Amino acid sequence: MECVKVQKDQKKIKDFVGLAKRLYDKTAYMESASSVRQLLLGEHLLSKDFTLDAYLIYDGGKTVGRFAITRYPQDDTAYFGFFECEERAEVAKFLFENAKTICGEMGCKTMLGPVDASFWLTYRLKINQFDKLPYTGEPYNKPYYYKFFLDNGFTVKEHYTSQGYHAIDESYVNEKFETRFQMFVDQGYVIESPKIEAYEQAVDDVYTMITELYSDFPVFKNISREHFQELFASYKSIMNMSMTKMAYYDGKAVGFYVSLPDYGNLVYRINPWNLLKILKLRKEPKRYVMLYMGVDPAHRGLGKALVFSVMKELERSHLPSIGALARDGKVTQTYASEDITDVYEYVLLESVL
Repeated sequence: MECVKVQKDQKKIKDFVGLAKRLYDKTAYMESASSVRQLLLGEHLLSKDFTLDAYLIYDGGKTVGRFAITRYPQDDTAYFGFFECEERAEVAKFLFENAKTICGEMGCKTMLGPVDASFWLTYRLKINQFDKLPYTGEPYNKPYYYKFFLDNGFTVKEHYTSQGYHAIDESYVNEKFETRFQMFVDQGYVIESPKIEAYEQAVDDVYTMITELYSDFPVFKNISREHFQELFASYKSIMNMSMTKMAYYDGKAVGFYVSLPDYGNLVYRINPWNLLKILKLRKEPKRYVMLYMGVDPAHRGLGKALVFSVMKELERSHLPSIGALARDGKVTQTYASEDITDVYEYVLLESVL
């Protein structure tokens, strides 16, 4: 076997992207090939924020593994991502040994992963519920990857869960959440869905809050307001605004709840046929994914009020939902626990060099 640096070689880039396409069937392929190519070429809008080096593992001329190492200025952690590997322990061992050697030579003290370049792209490793198709925004990987990480010197640093909720109808009652909602409304809070013409302002408000509220996450790196707006510009065409909520007090944004219809992996594989499917699902979703939520700490308790406003929308649609990727210890993991149907688990892993 050999470990080869990709650099900007077009054939190696094709091999890098092609391995993931070969390992996953069409329903479980959750990677945007165009975004990966941009990152490998240094042409992604976030590329100026970091240095990314990608590598391929070849065995007899065949691509059997891949990974990338991302480094940030003034940070001695190497972010290990874009990991894909055939189900062969000897390939994984060779891959991780080479990755650790490379990171050590870079002067890094730890490896953290999986992190595909950025907090704002994809990170975390899925460890259960592989019998279910991936939902939009879910980090997805082969079931055997977790064992490969553990067998090669990684330990769990953080644990996250997504929770599936059953559909609710007009008979559903949650007095605690309804009381909290009414309390905040009576105090002058405005909780509403942003209008489509005010989308850019809502994104700007979310940026201000999310950069403060998520700053303690292990892989969080701040990005410019302009880059954030550009990243989320595409959401405008796939969002159902009724399922996204903003909370305001005295004219200032103090909370947000961002949801999307579940498009599965369609949004990563854009073509004319998939665009038609996306448009249909936007109009007639089968499930919603609750992607991001945040509340200004000065407005404690507002989270339940925001959740209630979303629950009322779900009540009207009679659709199930997924509360996505809550970090252990966050209060959102306990919301409406009696209505949970499934728990999906994810981890972030670390290796000390």
